[in-house]
Amino acid sequence: MTDQTELELQAAAFRRLRDHLQERTDVQNIDLMNLAGFCRNCLSRWYQEAATDKGVELDKERAREIVYGMPYSEWKDKYQTEASAGQLKDFEQNRPKD
Repeated sequence: MTDQTELELQAAAFRRLRDHLQERTDVQNIDLMNLAGFCRNCLSRWYQEAATDKGVELDKERAREIVYGMPYSEWKDKYQTEASAGQLKDFEQNRPKD
């Protein structure tokens, strides 16, 4: 496998993950954090950091829009639900330690 092919496969896998998360609006970020240790916001931050590493200017809101498929505020209004006490407890136990 060439480096270019590997890069293209990685990009395709990222796009599929992004599209999947955009389709699964029923899955809350806190659920992702509790089960996988990352969420849509993490993914958008990683995207923004990768842009910065390449010298590309990309602000936080635009990176979120790329991942969410719409402005973050719109996604929150349409799809975000209040976290339950159990979800918050799990998050506090499992959250990444800085």
